[in-house]
Amino acid sequence: MAAAAAAAAVGGSQSPQAELPAPGLALDKAATAAHLKAALSRPDNRAGAEELQALLERVLSAERPLAAAADGEEAAAAGGGGGPGAAEEEALEWCKCLLAGGGGYDEFCAAVRAYDPAALCGLVWTANFVAYRCRTCGISPCMSLCAECFHQGDHTGHDFNMFRSQAGGACDCGDSNVMRESGFCKRHQIKSSSNIPCVPKDLLMMSEFVLPRFIFCLIQYLREGYNEPADVPSEKDLNKVLQLLEPQISFLEDLTKMGGAMRSVLTQVLTNQQNYKDLTSGLGENACAKKSHEKYLIALKSSGLTYPEDKLVYGIQEPSAGTSTLAVQGFAGATGTLGQLDSSDEEDQDGSQGLGKRKRVKLSSNTKDQSIMDVLKHKSFLEELLFWTIKYEFPQKMVTFLLNMLPDQEYKVAFTKTFVQHYAFIMKTLKKSHESDTMSNRIVHISVQLFSNEELARQVTEECQLLDIMVTVLLYMMESCLIKSELQDEENSLHVVVNCGEALLKNNTYWPLVSDFINILSHQSVAKRFLEDHGLLVTWMNFVSFFQGMNLNKRELNEHVEFESQTYYAAFAAELEACAQPMWGLLSHCKVRETQEYTRNVVRYCLEALQDWFDAINFVDEPAPNQVTFHLPLHRYYAMFLSKAVKCQELDLDSVLPDQEMLMKLMIHPLQIQASLAEIHSNMWVRNGLQIKGQAMTYVQSHFCNSMIDPDIYLLQVCASRLDPDYFISSVFERFKVVDLLTMASQHQNTVLDAEHERSMLEGALTFLVILLSLRLHLGMSDDEILRAEMVAQLCMNDRTHSSLLDLIPENPNPKSGIIPGSYSFESVLSAVADFKAPVFEPGGSMQQGMYTPKAEVWDQEFDPVMVILRTVYRRDVQSAMDRYTAFLKQSGKFPGNPWPPYKKRTPLHPSYKGLMRLLHCKTLHIVLFTLLYKILMDHQNLSEHVLCMVLYLIELGLENSAEEESDEEASVCGPERCHDSWFPGSNLVSNMRHFINYVRVRVPETAPEVKRDSPASTSSDSLGSLQSSRRPKVLQRENSGTAQVFSLVAERRKKFQEIINRSSSEANQVVRPKTSNKWSAPGSAPQLTTAILEIKESILSLLIKLHHKLSGKQNSYYPAWLDDIEILIQPEIPKYSHGDGITAVERILLKAALQSRMNKRIIEEICRKVTPPVPPKKVTAAEKKTLDKEERRQKARERQQKLLAEFASRQKSFMETAMDVDSPENDIPMEITAAEPQISEAVYDCVICGQSGPSSEDRPTGLVVLLQASSVLGQCRDNIEPKKLPITEEEQIYPWDTCAAVHDVRLSLLQRYFKDSSCLLAVSIGWEGGVYVQTCGHTLHIDCHKSYMESLRNDQVLQGFSVDKGEFTCPLCRQFANSVLPCYPGSNVENNLWQRPSNKNIQDLIKEVEELQGRPGAFPVSISSETNLSKEMESVMKDIKNTTQKKYRDYSKTPGSPDNDFLFMYSVARTNLELELIHRGGNLCSGGASTAGKRSCLNQLFHVLALHMRLYSIDSEYNPWRKLTQLVEEVNSQLGNEEQQPEVPILYHDVTSLLLIQILMMPQPLRKDHFTCIVKVLFTLLYTQALVALSVKCSEEDRSAWKHTGALKKNTCDAEKSHEVLLSFVISELSKGKLYHEEGTQECAMVSPIAWSSESMEKYLQDFCLPFLRITSLLQHHLFGEDLPSCQEEEEFSVLSSCLGLLPTFYQTEHPFISASCLDWPVPAFDIISQWCFEINGFTERHAEQGKALLIQESRWKLPHLLQLPENYNTIFQYYHRKTCSVCTKVPKDPAVCLVCGTFVCLKGLCCKQQSYCECVLHSQNCGAGTGIFLLINASVIIIIRGHRFCLWGSVYLDAHGEEDRDLRRGKPLYICKERYKVLEQQWISHTFDHINKRWGPHYNGL
Repeated sequence: MAAAAAAAAVGGSQSPQAELPAPGLALDKAATAAHLKAALSRPDNRAGAEELQALLERVLSAERPLAAAADGEEAAAAGGGGGPGAAEEEALEWCKCLLAGGGGYDEFCAAVRAYDPAALCGLVWTANFVAYRCRTCGISPCMSLCAECFHQGDHTGHDFNMFRSQAGGACDCGDSNVMRESGFCKRHQIKSSSNIPCVPKDLLMMSEFVLPRFIFCLIQYLREGYNEPADVPSEKDLNKVLQLLEPQISFLEDLTKMGGAMRSVLTQVLTNQQNYKDLTSGLGENACAKKSHEKYLIALKSSGLTYPEDKLVYGIQEPSAGTSTLAVQGFAGATGTLGQLDSSDEEDQDGSQGLGKRKRVKLSSNTKDQSIMDVLKHKSFLEELLFWTIKYEFPQKMVTFLLNMLPDQEYKVAFTKTFVQHYAFIMKTLKKSHESDTMSNRIVHISVQLFSNEELARQVTEECQLLDIMVTVLLYMMESCLIKSELQDEENSLHVVVNCGEALLKNNTYWPLVSDFINILSHQSVAKRFLEDHGLLVTWMNFVSFFQGMNLNKRELNEHVEFESQTYYAAFAAELEACAQPMWGLLSHCKVRETQEYTRNVVRYCLEALQDWFDAINFVDEPAPNQVTFHLPLHRYYAMFLSKAVKCQELDLDSVLPDQEMLMKLMIHPLQIQASLAEIHSNMWVRNGLQIKGQAMTYVQSHFCNSMIDPDIYLLQVCASRLDPDYFISSVFERFKVVDLLTMASQHQNTVLDAEHERSMLEGALTFLVILLSLRLHLGMSDDEILRAEMVAQLCMNDRTHSSLLDLIPENPNPKSGIIPGSYSFESVLSAVADFKAPVFEPGGSMQQGMYTPKAEVWDQEFDPVMVILRTVYRRDVQSAMDRYTAFLKQSGKFPGNPWPPYKKRTPLHPSYKGLMRLLHCKTLHIVLFTLLYKILMDHQNLSEHVLCMVLYLIELGLENSAEEESDEEASVCGPERCHDSWFPGSNLVSNMRHFINYVRVRVPETAPEVKRDSPASTSSDSLGSLQSSRRPKVLQRENSGTAQVFSLVAERRKKFQEIINRSSSEANQVVRPKTSNKWSAPGSAPQLTTAILEIKESILSLLIKLHHKLSGKQNSYYPAWLDDIEILIQPEIPKYSHGDGITAVERILLKAALQSRMNKRIIEEICRKVTPPVPPKKVTAAEKKTLDKEERRQKARERQQKLLAEFASRQKSFMETAMDVDSPENDIPMEITAAEPQISEAVYDCVICGQSGPSSEDRPTGLVVLLQASSVLGQCRDNIEPKKLPITEEEQIYPWDTCAAVHDVRLSLLQRYFKDSSCLLAVSIGWEGGVYVQTCGHTLHIDCHKSYMESLRNDQVLQGFSVDKGEFTCPLCRQFANSVLPCYPGSNVENNLWQRPSNKNIQDLIKEVEELQGRPGAFPVSISSETNLSKEMESVMKDIKNTTQKKYRDYSKTPGSPDNDFLFMYSVARTNLELELIHRGGNLCSGGASTAGKRSCLNQLFHVLALHMRLYSIDSEYNPWRKLTQLVEEVNSQLGNEEQQPEVPILYHDVTSLLLIQILMMPQPLRKDHFTCIVKVLFTLLYTQALVALSVKCSEEDRSAWKHTGALKKNTCDAEKSHEVLLSFVISELSKGKLYHEEGTQECAMVSPIAWSSESMEKYLQDFCLPFLRITSLLQHHLFGEDLPSCQEEEEFSVLSSCLGLLPTFYQTEHPFISASCLDWPVPAFDIISQWCFEINGFTERHAEQGKALLIQESRWKLPHLLQLPENYNTIFQYYHRKTCSVCTKVPKDPAVCLVCGTFVCLKGLCCKQQSYCECVLHSQNCGAGTGIFLLINASVIIIIRGHRFCLWGSVYLDAHGEEDRDLRRGKPLYICKERYKVLEQQWISHTFDHINKRWGPHYNGL
């Protein structure tokens, strides 16, 4: 029918259309359906069946020309049939009707659902869905749950996490194969199948008839749609076909959701072979069906598949073939021929580019695997559906449908088998696909559901040869990209490797197949079969060998490589995923003795593969120079299985080891890697570019190390334990190219290494030996010990967070192996070795995470430098660990100096590896150690401390691991005389240490100092003393040469190799190359080498003692400790030796040597006596001596330092005072004036650019560095204490009507409705939203200096996140962000003092003065007419201030651009800054003067700038409110008379604080103190009256009349004007004349507060009403006149402030119950002026009583602004918001975010909400915060700050249980609110310091 639908869409008007009933007659359909259902229900239903078939033929006909479908819609539209969708709709309608059998379709669905035995959830999801995984409940590591099932189950305390699905998945709730039943959710706990009734037969009867046709139709349509053109069909065509099929597939999907009953019908239909045969065979007379079948065959053929008609079919589907198709005998024969070259495969034609170059390798044909690769026979709908699903590259809808069916058990098995059958075809399609990523995800989406189930995997493995298929398919896949290996012998190599540059590897295309393989190997039963099947193991090793030696690096010797290939990452990923992970999977099943056989199998085939590899690359004994590959998976397989065999299976190691010759070959390549690592770190590979460093780092990186470097080192340890130690040691030094360096001579020639690399290569070689000998990872440590060692190493490098530790500690990559991250052993080890440091928050500090830091005893006993070196990716980490160790020792007082890495005791070796220690007891090593000690003592070739450290480490290791004590006596017989033939008598280090070596013959260049002939006389002076003094070993005559020792490492090694080879093979002469390779002989150009003989006469012990002297810088510093304290010998573990430097190390070694043998003890004592005459034992140990010595030197150093510091301090002090909050005098008035200095001094400023200081002048003004920003913080104040919560359900929405900004807006628009516009704009302040806040860092600069600074910034192209064009810069001194300069007003300081002297004028005079001064325009020291620099700057800064905020926040007037607007804006800027400072002080002034805000305030300068501009607009004296406040107006009536004009705003409606600012800014600056006080007094009378009016409106009618009465009685008392009762009664009586109190209908009464007002509560109300004004005024006074603010208790704030402002006469303060009215000082008789004010109100309320009342009640008590309150657990936010839809496009946004200021839900970067190129977040930040936005990104848990045109990631306020952020919710652990962090965020928002504190800003280009 799908076909029908789409077909109808295309060519609608075919004949079948005519036979259909008319489309509109739904009744007919229902009737027909009912009739058919009845017919079919009869016992003899053939007639009904035929009728139905005929109908379906018609409805679901596929006879439509499909060519049109591909051509596009024009054809579709042209065809009739009511346009494209009609016929489809029609067919679907028919199907629904028929299924329902005449009833309603919805009722039918409900009926079927009732029979759903929903034991499984099975919800299928696609990529990006949020799901959960609980490791505690999971049996399979892939287990996942949908959010609903997870939250309904009980997982408290479990190890779970939330994750975003990468490929899609399905919910496993209810499936006990995958998870434990305890984790099931409430819905799926009930095994419900029992109580579900049986499905009635007739319910689904129609479905059984209709669905086969429907599905067949779909298949036909898929066949038609797939045109197999010459080239691969384009994506577009496929997608078009799929789009047309969308409704059909959705219909099927809906059917699956009807529950189990319908699913079982579908299963029957999909798997019924008879149905399929009848419908699809194409044998009928129906031409359409024939054509369709042909298309199907063509598609099969073009896919390189055969359709077996008559031929015998290989037994994939034939149950008779019980044995493996790849019969083992077939394999046995095949092993020899695997790997022949044969390119007969038709696949080659696809990728034939470059066939000439690349010989492809084919598996020989007799493996019978053609059946796997090329044969497909479809026997049911399901099989063909899957075929097309693959052909169409796994369309999402189809995948979902196929997966939705999985809860049906029968289907699950059938589908799994079908999937396996198509496995090869899947691989071929994947390789060709353009969208391999998407396709990979879809494949895994399916396969993970099938293969995670052990039972199912086992069944398919047994019945369908799953393992054979997988291995063969992988092998085939890799074969397409093989190239010839260039390792070793380039010409004749037969080995092939994968080419890492090919897309297959580069894009990780093999990933789905490999991941399936790993998945099935995690099941024990399947892995067992794999390990038992020899044929499979051979094939697998063959597969692994494709990776052996891939990505070969050749060292560039001449010029830098042109193109740095980045393929190395593909190579590492391929080895890890395709080789190592399956290996770990197999290893996890080899844990017990019973599995020995498996290990033997793997080891056997691994060795065979290795032998083949050595033969193929033609390897004999020398690796090719200058090349290295990091990829040796065969070696690593071998190593890991060996390790497992010894550790877990108790196998005898020797039984699985090969012969010596093979061991020698095995060790070469891993050793080559270790040497190359040292070369890379010595910069010998620089010409290969950075990528080679990348490889060296990846090799040891935590995710790779246990599959790479660890097995390599272990393999080398195994080889070393079984090979001849001398051979091994000499090989090491030869590989590291430092053989030539190991000579006694002071000069040498190195033919293979440049001099500058020698030292680091020698360090490398010794370090490698130390690691090799002391690492015990695979040599006997238990898992817990390994975990502990790894953890200690990581923690020693740096403090780590919990998650980075989990990440850094290598765990076996297979999840089923021992250590799962987060498992109990991890946590218990962590708590044993580390302390948790909770995150600290200094405001303004960086956001720290919770960290773990090593415990003290870990530093003391467990710090292991060897492990640290092994695990560091960056060399600096080793240094970091040492620095931390040093710091610990200093802190704990264990060692003051620079310590050496401590020597750590090792865990005991497993007995199988005892041979490893023979390396420490071989002569070769002893000679090397002796030579190096000698060279260090003689200062040859500046060998580093590191070399000495490693030499001593090796000696110490040798002493710790010496053979059993040799008897001293017998050893003493062989004195120095008998040892001419070789260096040392035996191989035991203990005895060799004391052996004296007299003469050594060396080869030296003729230029060397040794060759100079000395007179024989001096030859005899061979006492130790002279040797010490001259430091030049004397050269003896040639004839002595017989006695000297000659030693050549290379020769020794060659000889050993020869012996071994001769032993092991008869035809040795063919194997060994006769010529010694010439690279060891010196090139001719160099000076000739001659032989010289050195006289040495030292032993290792004597060298050590002399070294002690050398290190301590004193002669005879060593004194054997046991001579003082014999105890030491009995109880050797002395803490004083465990930490220290080289001296301590030498002492420790000598002590150990003495302990091991009495002979050594005696010789040490002798040497010490020889060197120094015996002294009486003084109790000063060497260490103490050292400290005494140091003290003298320190003293001198200290004195020098003191001098320097003093100089520096004086310089710094000046910086500190300006930059930091040092309690120094105000920055803007640095010079304090004292009475002793009467002369007038100007304020002096330092310019931080040119460094000069001086006053600010009109010509060269100085300015403050300021940051202007628009702010809406004030507007966010609310009037209720209860904080707003972030909405987390649909009901909780936040409405902003109660914010300060909203209330002020309403008030202004109300005034503007009834009063004159210009007067309205003086009655309020704006700037609650978008007000301009000015802040400074306190530094000043010349404005001309600033301009040149900006120029230089503009030319400097490296801009750091700010835009110079917008005037942004950073303060040159403290680097604080700024964007303008505020000019400092020139003027003297004393002026301030003069102006502050109190005058005795009375208030009336002052009022007059104020009025006159306001009237005088521009009475300024600076006249505006003359354009000075200063006035220009003032103008420009005013422009800046205006441009800081948006136009809508400046223009409130009805006539745009009117001067009133600017006037209003300017005084509002002052208001904004004062209000914000008040908020920064916590909303009141109780704390007094001490506040950081005050320190850096620029209000004084700002006032000057504002005042200058305000004076340009003189207010018409008619309208000046000052008149109304201070004079009684006579002609009252005239004003009311002119009705047509809007009246002025009544004075009682004015905002008093605004009036204050207007009055003050209109005065000439600087202001006199008594004028200021006068203005405040006058305004206070108005404020107090407003308070009384508001109070009168608030109270009830009865209260009013009562007060009116009581007040009237006292009216004539002397203090009447200062009694609030009298005044209140007067106000009430005056206002009663108007209609203010009248229109109180009944509804109003409810609003009136029922409380009775007592005198106290009235007083409190009045004080609270007046307080905000007093606070602002006090702040203003503080800034203008520099007076300190007094601190006080909260309850006395009113009285303290009023007396500080001079409102309260001083004698009043004694009175106890403080009365606010006592502050009043009326300028004119109180009752007159009040009645005048009330008259205006009455006039207004005549007409508008309601509004009149509303305007009187001003709510002025705002609470501090807060961000929204967040819930405790992040999950509550996440679950609500991450599914919430966008209000614009109703889709779920990709990056949802929520504003933390107002709770608005926004789409980050969402295009749907974009308006004029502004994305929604940026837009919202402008509307909500005037350019500042704080958003919580829902999917990342991170907070992002938008500030203007920049943004930054702030961090997260939600942390997990370990105090860590989880950005992007990658770990998905539960997150909890961190209150401290949220406080810090809120603090930064309120104090506007985002710009200063957060460092990483970038432009957002309006795209957020």
